[in-house]
Amino acid sequence: MVTKTSAKKGAKENAKSAREEFKVSGEKVVQKIKELIKEGNVRRIIIINEKGDTLMEIPLTFAVVGTALAPVLAAVGALAALIANCTIIVERK
Repeated sequence: MVTKTSAKKGAKENAKSAREEFKVSGEKVVQKIKELIKEGNVRRIIIINEKGDTLMEIPLTFAVVGTALAPVLAAVGALAALIANCTIIVERK
């Protein structure tokens, strides 16, 4: 399920940014994160559990660096093993 909403205006957010939410099962989290990073227009990725707690935030500047991507995906994989379902929130430019 994909839900698009405009991002709230804040001191750090651009009014033109948009948010998307993806509800995925734990086993598909890493695959979805890889797809989103390859798209290139993602500012930040936030992983939230079923209770609404933020588990991980990945800023675009960190994810873009190829050598830094492997540890991030390893952390996401370990996290995915612990959760059944989660929501991925994507902030786009």
